[in-house]
Amino acid sequence: MTTAGRTTPAGTLDVTASAGAGAGTGGDTTTTDGAGAGAGATDGAGVRTGGGEPGVEAVNPVLRVPPASPAEAAAHFGASLAFHADVSDVAAALAQARESGLPGFPGFVVVDSRSTESWDQGHVPGAVHLPTALVAEQAERLLDKAVPVVTYCWGPGCDGATRAALALAQLGFQVKEMLGGFEYWVREGFEFETWEGHAVRQADPLTAPVGAEDCGC
Repeated sequence: MTTAGRTTPAGTLDVTASAGAGAGTGGDTTTTDGAGAGAGATDGAGVRTGGGEPGVEAVNPVLRVPPASPAEAAAHFGASLAFHADVSDVAAALAQARESGLPGFPGFVVVDSRSTESWDQGHVPGAVHLPTALVAEQAERLLDKAVPVVTYCWGPGCDGATRAALALAQLGFQVKEMLGGFEYWVREGFEFETWEGHAVRQADPLTAPVGAEDCGC
């Protein structure tokens, strides 16, 4: 059979050729096998949208919305990393700072944006306690604008760290948000402080590898 100038064995579908032809005619191309029977269609991204073998979904849910261009993806993910840090990276940087003993290292300060009751229940060692509601009043007294800030709250279900980061940015601070918050700090097995002292829990195997210091991410 021939599709968009390319010959394929009878009874088979040349997805590449069909997609190329469809791109110039509204995005859809129907091909036929040697007997003239419909063999389905592909959209502009080469995703099969109809016909074919029983049990094959008409539309791939992953590619229903096509991926962004490489340039758009690079801009998006680069921006995401500019706004966020994860628990593991923050913990590793703080550990390096303790081991090195160098002043000014790791080059950022961690801010716990939760309430006093939450702070007493548990917080990241070395963090500055600055509830979101008090950022406007106390941030410039507690923090140095020359030092980047990493905010956190309870976890993925809480946007307190996002609100705190916004308030700090509006005051002129460089700021990132720690993904996962205090919940994932504890779940990944990192030491934390409570009003009673230091504590640690066994790492949750759904968040960190058991018996390994590095997740490899």
